[in-house]
Amino acid sequence: MAFDGLSEKLSAAFKRLRSKGKLSESDVKEAMREVRLALLEADVNYKVAKDFTQKVTERAVGSEVMESLTPAQMVIKIVNEELTELMGGTNARLNFPSKPPLVLMMCGLQGSGKTTHSAKLGRLLKSQGHRPLLVACDIYRPAAIQQLEVVGNKAGVPVFQMGTENPVKIAQAAVAHAKDHGNDVVILDTAGRLHIDEDLMTELKNIKNKVEPQEILLVVDAMTGQDAVNVAKSFNDLLEISGVILTKLDGDTRGGAALSVRAVTGKPIKFSGIGEKLEDLEAFHPDRMASRILGMGDMLSLIEDAQNKLDEKKAREMAEKLTQNQLDLNDLLDQFQQVRKMGPLKGILGKLPGVDQKKLDEANVDDRIMDRMCAIILSMTPAERAKPSIINPSRKRRIAAGSGMKVEDVNRLLRQFEQMQKMMKQMGGKKGKRRRGMFPPMNMGGMGGMGGRMPF
Repeated sequence: MAFDGLSEKLSAAFKRLRSKGKLSESDVKEAMREVRLALLEADVNYKVAKDFTQKVTERAVGSEVMESLTPAQMVIKIVNEELTELMGGTNARLNFPSKPPLVLMMCGLQGSGKTTHSAKLGRLLKSQGHRPLLVACDIYRPAAIQQLEVVGNKAGVPVFQMGTENPVKIAQAAVAHAKDHGNDVVILDTAGRLHIDEDLMTELKNIKNKVEPQEILLVVDAMTGQDAVNVAKSFNDLLEISGVILTKLDGDTRGGAALSVRAVTGKPIKFSGIGEKLEDLEAFHPDRMASRILGMGDMLSLIEDAQNKLDEKKAREMAEKLTQNQLDLNDLLDQFQQVRKMGPLKGILGKLPGVDQKKLDEANVDDRIMDRMCAIILSMTPAERAKPSIINPSRKRRIAAGSGMKVEDVNRLLRQFEQMQKMMKQMGGKKGKRRRGMFPPMNMGGMGGMGGRMPF
């Protein structure tokens, strides 16, 4: 997960601060020294780390903090505010013109993920009600046009291409095509190079001059740390980019690039890539990222994920069934499938406030657990799912063979489901009806309170 190392070191520094009732100036300076070291170890630019800790120290040694009843909490609040400001303060949105289309030029080094993230961005914009058009302006890399067509088709976004024609002419023709066909966003997937060279920049400048894009987004790999920041600075000096898409943020445990890009270039991170799937692109929110770094969770992003990826109608039906104690294995299967839509379990748990990231990393959270449970349920007949009590030993053997699991695994799932039903009845009172809004705890380790053990 992103920022794991930094989060751990900051938590340790603030734990020492909290252990002291009253803070002295030397206590704050010692804590800030640890924070600076943590930032440098996270591959944050040296000047950025130095300026950050200096700002926090200046604010933290004031009388308002020192004389507070909870000085340590005040210091953490200041660090949170300064981290948010360091990454841009607020979510930087795309600048849509009053007269469409919005022309958006994607640029970056080869291998940074421009083509994939062009499709990801197209999919995201389409889900928001826009009509994007992907444009193949990379005529040099083998199969680049075919790749864009494949990912564009998966994202459900049309692709405009003219083969190996001049990229400037392709871009101009694409904008004219978008105006004629009602596309309100044009995403230009430009060519990358193994390093920044004059030919690459000249071509990008020519496209910029001819089609006048409102947005120039630089795609950089977060895993490259300070190299990503240097690339961003070089592109900004030559092209004057409007923002950055930071890819592979889910795999960058240090997070130095995310914390340095804005301070070094003055340009905001607008989107972050958080996985390999086309839906794994999200708007970058500095305040939420700061909360995640400080171990405060990110409930807003979790709620947005649930709203975007879960079926509201099915959720209402499930709530109604729960109030009437009518839950069966079909409903359980549906719940597993809904949760899987929200991404890896570690990612979901990591957004919850108060979750110890170090312990979460050490825990053996296997996403295949739900897949195995689903396989068992899918191996049952409709009658067995609706009424699990009819499943006798011979049926269990058939279900185990059909799902590739053991009979013990089938028994364990049925036992846990039975315990969950009992808990629902206990919570429901004498009439067997539960109070609206109360739901039994769903535990991946033991649905219904099996002490957090993983079932398989």
